[in-house]
Amino acid sequence: MNRMKERYVQAIVPALMEQFSYANVNQVPRLEKIVLNMGLGDTRENAKLLESAVGDMAIISGQKPVVTKARKNIANFKLRLGMNVGCMVTLRGERMFEFADKLISVALPRVRDFRGVSANSFDGRGNYALGIKEQLIFPEIEYDKVEKIRGMDIVFVTTAKTDEEARALLKLLGMPFKSEE
Repeated sequence: MNRMKERYVQAIVPALMEQFSYANVNQVPRLEKIVLNMGLGDTRENAKLLESAVGDMAIISGQKPVVTKARKNIANFKLRLGMNVGCMVTLRGERMFEFADKLISVALPRVRDFRGVSANSFDGRGNYALGIKEQLIFPEIEYDKVEKIRGMDIVFVTTAKTDEEARALLKLLGMPFKSEE
């Protein structure tokens, strides 16, 4: 079992049960999935950039990404229906816990001038979104082989009913939120 999942089962579930006084273990919020999304709007001229971005995301997540396509024509962005506009990965189960552990303990501390992630990025339903400016913070990515620095969105989808419950869950998982000053 992954060390983060083990910590969730042994320490976080009892702590959340006590904090929010749940009657049943199944009421305790848990991570449902982590969604990684990378926008690739500039790859319409160069298909090789799309392949390298998909490869980077596959290395980071440990899972093959799905290439997302444009749903409609948008003339201002020079988009046509069906053009490749991004790639995404949905992580669940063991891979989800492995990625969350890697992100929290290895990747985020590698960000330059890192003071924590914003505590205001909850959506009102217990989900947390986080944006990363460059994929180089992940240790698997080799700096010399990167063709273009790209950012990505990471969304933590939880079963929490409120943002307060989700914040408590992520804080206990080790998410480094900025201190409220």
